Amino acid sequence: MAYIRAVTEELYLSGRLLLAMPGMFDPRFERSVNVICVHDQHGALGIGIGHVREGVRFHEVLEEVGIDPGDAPDREVLHGGPVEPGRGFVLHSTDWGGQDTIAVDPLCALSASLDVLRAIAEGRGPKQWLIALGYAGWGSGQLEGEMRQHGWYAATGHRSVVFDTPAEGRWAATWRAEGIDPSFLANTTGRA
Repeated sequence: MAYIRAVTEELYLSGRLLLAMPGMFDPRFERSVNVICVHDQHGALGIGIGHVREGVRFHEVLEEVGIDPGDAPDREVLHGGPVEPGRGFVLHSTDWGGQDTIAVDPLCALSASLDVLRAIAEGRGPKQWLIALGYAGWGSGQLEGEMRQHGWYAATGHRSVVFDTPAEGRWAATWRAEGIDPSFLANTTGRA
C-alpha cells in the first residue's frame, strides 16, 4: 500500500511551474506560467506569474485594504488567473509564515490573508515575494486532461525564475531552465 501512495503522490504537481504550450486551446493562458500551489485528487490551484495586471500597483492594493504602504516597494501586481480576479495572493520565500500560509514545496509558500500584506508594509515580511490577483483553478482530473490535449507542460519549480526574472520573461526562462529552446516548440502534437 505504501508503494501505491508514493506513486500517486508523485503524480501531483504542487511546487512545479505549469507552462502553457504554444497553440494552447485557451487564449487567456497564452504564454502562461503558473505556480501550482495545490494539486490533489480534488483538483488544482495555480497562481499565474507570467503577466502583469495593467494599471494596478502594490501600494494601491495596500491602500484599498486599509494598510499604510510604509516603506514597502511599490511593485507590479501580477495577473494570477481568471478565477476571483479581485482576490489577492502572495507567493513568497519560506522565511516568513502566517496562520494561513501553505507550503508550496520545494518552491515557495502561499499566503492569502492580510497579515502577509501588513508584514511586508511594516518591513518584517518575507525576503522575496510576488503579489497576484486571481488564480487558475482546475476540477478533479481537469488539469490532467488538458495536459493530454497539448495544453500544458509541468516544469521543475525554478525558484530563480519565480523571484529573479521579470514577469514577461518567465515563460521563456522556464523553458530554458528545462533545457528547451521555446522557439523550437510546435503548436500542435501528432497522433500515431
